[in-house]
Amino acid sequence: MFKIKTKNFNPKIIGLLTGLVFGWLLQKGGVTDYNVLINQLLLKDFTVFKIILTAVLTGMIGIYFLKYRGLIQLHLKSGSIGSLITGGLLFGVGFGLLGYCPGTLAGAVGQGSMDALLAGLPGILLGAAFYARIYPKIQTSFFEKQPLKKLSIPEYFDLNNQIVITAAAFIILLVLFIIEILI
Repeated sequence: MFKIKTKNFNPKIIGLLTGLVFGWLLQKGGVTDYNVLINQLLLKDFTVFKIILTAVLTGMIGIYFLKYRGLIQLHLKSGSIGSLITGGLLFGVGFGLLGYCPGTLAGAVGQGSMDALLAGLPGILLGAAFYARIYPKIQTSFFEKQPLKKLSIPEYFDLNNQIVITAAAFIILLVLFIIEILI
């Protein structure tokens, strides 16, 4: 999604360190616990939702701060309606069946959860291998139909980045506040 411009940083090391910190934060936030995840799906516990909103807010502000400082360049990826539907279905079915998404699965494996290690990890690896195998056959017939333009949300609505970031931050903070007060 973005590339760091300076040569002072090794992107692989940054990725590894960021992933370790992210996994640790997921574990400390409680979202590597199967019961927390299932209760989110049953709309009984909103811990996962609050963490996702906080991550979106932090990531949005962080990425655009780095962009404005000239430290990164954004490189938007192309997509299509077919790829969105396929990705959403695969993610939803996997999450519903196992009770983990890929990030929380990795965190659960890291904390020693046997269900994640013995069922989730093999499942995600087999699913990825199967998808990689069939992708060349379905790429042109399905994933390239109804392509989406490479636009960010500010570009799509023809608005200044700062306006969109400020409005999104306000909405996210309001939702977090409402969830904390009401639920």
